[in-house]
Amino acid sequence: MDYAELAAELMENMQELHRSRSRGRVDEAMRGEVFVLHYIAGQGGDVLPGEISGEMNVSSARTASMLNNLESKGLLTRQIDTSDRRKVLVRLTPKGKELAQQHRRTALEDVANMLEMLGEHDAREYVRIIGRLAGMPQNNSQEK
Repeated sequence: MDYAELAAELMENMQELHRSRSRGRVDEAMRGEVFVLHYIAGQGGDVLPGEISGEMNVSSARTASMLNNLESKGLLTRQIDTSDRRKVLVRLTPKGKELAQQHRRTALEDVANMLEMLGEHDAREYVRIIGRLAGMPQNNSQEK
């Protein structure tokens, strides 16, 4: 098998997929301010800015900029940790929680539609392969 040729075909297909409207919304949910909202919502409470930087693999300055923007939009608050005054905790406002939920619903709907286009077998294979590439443990009950 010529893996270089296959890689070129994959990259070309990924570029086309990236241009699609649905995929664009999914990509948006995986980075930037929307990711920050999702991450904080997923943690279920207060989050340290350093945790966000680590999850996103971005600088603390970039994280601070995103947090400033989200705070100015009324989507989150920052408070000093009462148990360690050197730490600042980030928390979503009700408006931020609602927006995170809306973005999540839209992204899940878009992904479900893309998977449905593949059909059950290919969709399961795609999820399995992406999981393998991401290093996630496999659920053998889904493999056939």
